Amino acid sequence: MADRKSLEIKRVVLAYSGGLDTSVILKWLQVTYACEVVTFTADLGQGDELEPARTKARAMGVPDAHIYIDDLREEFVRDFVFPMMRANARYEGDYLLGTSIARPLIAKRLVEIARETGADAIAHGATGKGNDQVRFELSAYALAPDIRVIAPWREWDLTSRTALIAWAEAHQVQVPRDKRGESPFSTDANLLHTSSEGKVLEDPWEEVPDYVYSRTVSPEEAPDEAEYITLEFERGDGVALNGEAMSPAALLAALNELGRKHGIGRLDLVENRFVGMKSRGMYETPGGEIYARAHRGIEQLTLDRGAAHLKDELMPRYAELIYNGFWFAPEREMLQAAIDHSQAGVTGTVRLKLYKGLASVVGRQSPHSLYSERHVTFEDDAGAYDQQDAAGFIKLNALRLRLLARRDGR
Repeated sequence: MADRKSLEIKRVVLAYSGGLDTSVILKWLQVTYACEVVTFTADLGQGDELEPARTKARAMGVPDAHIYIDDLREEFVRDFVFPMMRANARYEGDYLLGTSIARPLIAKRLVEIARETGADAIAHGATGKGNDQVRFELSAYALAPDIRVIAPWREWDLTSRTALIAWAEAHQVQVPRDKRGESPFSTDANLLHTSSEGKVLEDPWEEVPDYVYSRTVSPEEAPDEAEYITLEFERGDGVALNGEAMSPAALLAALNELGRKHGIGRLDLVENRFVGMKSRGMYETPGGEIYARAHRGIEQLTLDRGAAHLKDELMPRYAELIYNGFWFAPEREMLQAAIDHSQAGVTGTVRLKLYKGLASVVGRQSPHSLYSERHVTFEDDAGAYDQQDAAGFIKLNALRLRLLARRDGR
């Protein structure tokens, strides 16, 4: 306790959802540090009613001036999701990074509010076993190197849900009736995805129960008739759906509904956490999966082979940086500059077929297309390509292989 008091923290900005864990943290900060708490609740399109968070914060003594509920949906998609999608980023080949990409924005706003309110520290509810603690704190330190961070799960002795509820009841923190039993799994949601992990998902051999899914119908129950849509891109970013111009957040929300209807975007993944352990999670990214397929489709038409292949080489490193929490690191920004440069001609329209869990690119067109039907046709190409040129091309590429074969007696 002496060490805590020596920090002389008078005001803390807490990333606050209004749920049980962060409500306990709010009270714990007030009791442990005898400080004022400023709450920050981010609307990232998670679909929850956020006003109850204001009511709960008020009930715990937080004045209205210190309750922040910010609509960050457009900023989230425009400045975080879309730049990531330009890279076709998938962590370990599969995960579209829905949780990972939200954390730097939350941390950015925590730091901004700390400056606005003169707070001494920020606090979050991430546990000491997960990736989110790293993402929040690396982002915060990159933006405010002298910021103090309080991570209650690394400080307190509430090591079980039973202990957490007992502490809450002892300190007059309201415990919802549905939180008194053992939670079957935990979730995180935003406009890009919903993730679920823990409890019933901890055995990687067992199939994910149907009740865990919340953003998509099962592919088996999806419509028996395919639906065709078009997505328009300008300089690598989506701008219109079926000919209707939309803002980034509105576009992703509309794609989410289409993905929900057709059972698109489910992923059962065992991944490698940055802190060293493997974890099993279930992700639903309905709109993001459609968007990612479409973006890659328009790139197939507009990117030069060298640029496209280099992007594919850079992608795993870029995705890992986001997953590990290095959004504000110079190496991520360097890669982003290269990726954004590649998108100058990534403009055009993609047609997709949505059917029972799949989003398939079935057509693409662009004013910047590099596709030449005259060169690839099986019919008369009218002199566009001299097939005799291929002989020299092959021999030059085979030269080193032939020299190796002669040396080695093959």
